[in-house]
Amino acid sequence: MTQPGPSLTTSLDGLTPEQLRGFFVDWPNPPTPDTFLRLLRGSYRVVLALHDGQVVGFVQAISDGVLTAYIPLLEVLPEWQGRGVGRALMTRLRDELRHLYAVDLGCDDDLVPFYERLGMRRGNLMFTRSYERQNGSLPE
Repeated sequence: MTQPGPSLTTSLDGLTPEQLRGFFVDWPNPPTPDTFLRLLRGSYRVVLALHDGQVVGFVQAISDGVLTAYIPLLEVLPEWQGRGVGRALMTRLRDELRHLYAVDLGCDDDLVPFYERLGMRRGNLMFTRSYERQNGSLPE
């Protein structure tokens, strides 16, 4: 018997850091669950995939709320990957952002086909990174 899929929510009500463990796999300097919760709360829109009270996937957008949004993070726990959770999260978030002119994201080359299947087009992205700040800690 297959495990039922997670439910999606846009609410952060009652969400705790303990429900946010297991993300940022292979990040050399990942945010703590407390910092992770702060970044979700600071987002314009968030969609969570929940199963048995645990977050198994999430996607967030930052936006001016008028014309544009950027999707910085989409993650699904490794044991939930390949089950359509990422697709469901993105579909719901894009619906949440449908009132905007532009929705952009940057991704690694190996993820381009995933986003193209969702109707997104390839473009260019310019960026800078301060990897010592990757965990989201506050400056000293």
